[in-house]
Amino acid sequence: MIIVLKPDITEKQIQHIEERIKKLGLKPILSRGVERSLIGVIGEEDKLRATPLEAIEGVEKVMAVLKPYKLASRDFKRESSVVSIKDVQVGGKSIVVMAGPCSVESAELLSEVGHLIKKAGAKILRGGAFKPRTSPYSFQGLGEEGLKYLKKVGSKEGLPVVTEVMDPRQIALVDKYADAFQIGARNMQNFDLLKEVGKTKKPVVLKRGMSATIKDLLMSAEYILSEGNMNVILCERGIRTFEDATRNTLDLSAVAVIKQLSHLPVIVDPSHATGKWDLVAPMSMAAIAAGCDGLMIEVHTNPEEALSDGSQSLKPEKFEELMNMTKKVAEAVGRLM
Repeated sequence: MIIVLKPDITEKQIQHIEERIKKLGLKPILSRGVERSLIGVIGEEDKLRATPLEAIEGVEKVMAVLKPYKLASRDFKRESSVVSIKDVQVGGKSIVVMAGPCSVESAELLSEVGHLIKKAGAKILRGGAFKPRTSPYSFQGLGEEGLKYLKKVGSKEGLPVVTEVMDPRQIALVDKYADAFQIGARNMQNFDLLKEVGKTKKPVVLKRGMSATIKDLLMSAEYILSEGNMNVILCERGIRTFEDATRNTLDLSAVAVIKQLSHLPVIVDPSHATGKWDLVAPMSMAAIAAGCDGLMIEVHTNPEEALSDGSQSLKPEKFEELMNMTKKVAEAVGRLM
């Protein structure tokens, strides 16, 4: 259920409404909009229907949300959300580029890549300290050492840091070093993990699972939102189909569909979607034309020797070319970079 509040409602009245909801054993989630503020109610809606909430001062009306993803829905919030990762806003007019190596391999590599992507125009540093790999014998990441490298390079270059968290037991550690959590495709439906990052206020980049529908993705986001963390960014990174010319099939229609269904920002990861470095630039431009709010790009100074995903990583000079090309597309669709 959604409680639509009157424009002139006071903070005291809001507090009173929230207390009434809590007394019913339900959870209120306040969303402040430009024109109207709303309170989303999580829990057994029958209890709410039996309560005359519209009789309370400050309440304009009470509405039912038919979609299963209540808080992620545009029914809950009409205007598009903007999520801040430190001082970088994702979801506004500017298209934000997150870039860096697939995995943090060394302090030297990360320092060099961090400097070059900042120079080319990237706004956020990405890199994996914990790596979920198909084979248990593949490089699994540097763990806390990698997190320390990320924090150091991010601070030096003035770039916020986003990195993957794979397990609820890692949250406190990753929270210590990173500015945003990333939930990878394999963990999109790790509901215990989603609930735990939802209890934090730190931004979460939630990647679509390789076999997940758009509804599945939004329901996973709902787990985070329902715990009170509204700072969620969705990421399309390709899905599995019968096509084998690329690593995955980049579903750019998902960007437009999600924009209709949800207020949450949407970014695109063309690196994992295609698996081929020479397809990253054209798919990045297509993603911007489709309406995405940002890109996540893998960059490595020597992809031939990368410990993970070298085939989809751009060399710094190619990344700079990509940035120049995407700026033109962004301008054509009324966006900034």
